[in-house]
Amino acid sequence: MKPSLLNKLAQLTERLEEMDRLLAVETIVDDMDNYRKLTREHAEILPVVSLYRAYAETEANLANATDMLADVEMRELAELEISDSKARLSDLEARLQAALLPRDANDERNVFVEIRAGTGGDESALFSADLLRMYLRYAERQRWKVELISESMSELGGYKEVIVKIIGRGVYSRLKFESGGHRVQRVPATETQGRIHTSACTVAVMPEADEVADVNLNPADLRIDTYRASGAGGQHINKTDSAVRITHIPTGIVVECQDDRSQHKNKAQALSVLAARIKDKQTREIAAKEAATRKSLVGSGDRSERIRTYNFPQGRITDHRINVTLYKIDAIMDGDLDELLAALASEYQAELLAAIGE
Repeated sequence: MKPSLLNKLAQLTERLEEMDRLLAVETIVDDMDNYRKLTREHAEILPVVSLYRAYAETEANLANATDMLADVEMRELAELEISDSKARLSDLEARLQAALLPRDANDERNVFVEIRAGTGGDESALFSADLLRMYLRYAERQRWKVELISESMSELGGYKEVIVKIIGRGVYSRLKFESGGHRVQRVPATETQGRIHTSACTVAVMPEADEVADVNLNPADLRIDTYRASGAGGQHINKTDSAVRITHIPTGIVVECQDDRSQHKNKAQALSVLAARIKDKQTREIAAKEAATRKSLVGSGDRSERIRTYNFPQGRITDHRINVTLYKIDAIMDGDLDELLAALASEYQAELLAAIGE
């Protein structure tokens, strides 16, 4: 293994031991922000250090077996141990190189998933509801928690826009490739002639900021309006000004939240979504610069970029970024996303390895 990699692994081992000492201190939980950051970093480093320790142990076994070759009685056993150790070292080295690939700092974060109807009118809004159900069913399979943040219903029961928060370990690492344009081809329920229509929705997967304070939100840059909620919710929600609209003046980003009876809770939710949107905007600007120099599955962040087509008459789903077509549309729409997401993650890892090679 290259000396530079061994040096990096030694540094990670020292850092893990340092974090073990810090996390063992009872007062560590007094600063929850620092505690969360430490536990996240610990969870990221531990698997790498475990591999490195296995690599070092295998190296030691190889050295001992080599010394045993001088003993005639032990030679056959030593040769077998040398062969096994060399094969294991090769495997561990490959796994360590993959584990040392640059990690997305947001991978372990919770996310906000924002789905918006696009071209296609009512059919697009209905497809938004189908996409939401797909992600909710996938979250259920992963045992993640889901919270509805806001929704704007269409007349036929779909969504003009819906935002949910998905909470769990490694959520962003699994769903980050879902941002972009999703196109559907099918016969709408309202179509009397049996013609296939094409419509589209956009999906944005935004990592949650640890705290709103992580994003620089100057109160002078915010316009906060309260108003009476509309739609379902009972008498109380419709008779008080509990709904909140926050406008971030420098960027023009507007967030509305009216799904809770408490104005305070709606404001907190809206600020959380606003922080995530601003963080996402900053991330997309960086990604756009990277995309100018090399292709990336994360892309430029352009939500109009078509990433996937759902063709219901032919029962297929095609991801245009990796040229993968799966004929299992019913299973995928029911949340069976593992095969598709694994293919995207594998391609992304290949991109990173190629970039390192360059």
